[in-house]
Amino acid sequence: MFSYSDIFLKLVIGFVFITLLIKFSGNGSLAPTSPLDQLQNYVLGGIIGGILYNPAISVAQFIVVLSIWALLMLVTRYLKIHVHIVGKFIDGEPTTIIRNGQILVENCLRSNMSAKEIDFKLRSAGVLDIRNVKRAILEQNGSLTILDQNDEDVRYPVIVDGKTDPDVLEVMHKDEVWLNNELQAQGITDIKDVYMAKYRNNHWEIATYLKH
Repeated sequence: MFSYSDIFLKLVIGFVFITLLIKFSGNGSLAPTSPLDQLQNYVLGGIIGGILYNPAISVAQFIVVLSIWALLMLVTRYLKIHVHIVGKFIDGEPTTIIRNGQILVENCLRSNMSAKEIDFKLRSAGVLDIRNVKRAILEQNGSLTILDQNDEDVRYPVIVDGKTDPDVLEVMHKDEVWLNNELQAQGITDIKDVYMAKYRNNHWEIATYLKH
């Protein structure tokens, strides 16, 4: 039987769960940057919207379903951040689709990007001549980051989550030996200790994991 009090109670519970999930999973989920963020928002909205007007599902069952989903998302997010292979499997990694004015067809096909999609993204970014593109990187959320041939300032981190980005090193015309020497000069002996590192204008911007 339709009950406004039941709907009101479910709405309050749903609101509380969404607020808590955002608090514990991070505000980044409000502006999805990965497939996991989008999946979390879609399914959570579907759970709340689908159960809200269904009198056959009790408030207790509603809480259990929300709790299971919230726990699954928090555990998955933790593993994604702290276990690299899990994060790579869930979110994938940025993929270079254009290098020095040449389209890397294999990388495009591996990312399931058609020629029409690539052309649309380039035109949307104001790129009319592909020869002017030094690097075009397809990000995890499907956006395209473009580095022009005349852009000497590398805008991407060379180290992310304790892993080196070889594409960024190549753009910088550097190698792993140079990187290791630079890190040692900064007092860092293990690249896995680096949360994020950028090298801009001959200056390092490094954030390391906190050690307790």
